[in-house]
Amino acid sequence: MKTPAELEQLTAWLAQTDIGLLELRMPGGTVRLDNPRPAARATAPGTAIAAPSVGVFLHGHPLAEGPLVRAGECVRAGQPVGLLRIGPLLLPVAAPRDGVVAAMRAADGTLVGYGTALVELQAP
Repeated sequence: MKTPAELEQLTAWLAQTDIGLLELRMPGGTVRLDNPRPAARATAPGTAIAAPSVGVFLHGHPLAEGPLVRAGECVRAGQPVGLLRIGPLLLPVAAPRDGVVAAMRAADGTLVGYGTALVELQAP
């Protein structure tokens, strides 16, 4: 991170997230970026449930048959709709509110980044 263009790009990426503070420590110094207006995660009807981290998105548990949810199913707030595998860790991706699964936006076994749309959720 040495050029103003690199810092500008990083700032633009940060503004599109719900991260409030980003601090990078490097051998040559530290860069600290505050995001004064973190983006709220969209949970309105017809929006996607976003990946909370980088990882591999799984529709179901590796030791179980079938996905946790299918398109057209009703889900309750807090119900797992998928799993994010980060190394050996399986992190549940939960529905933020009651709704109907409209579509799985990320394929099973896909490497996803922070904020990637995983599951389309509509109002019940």
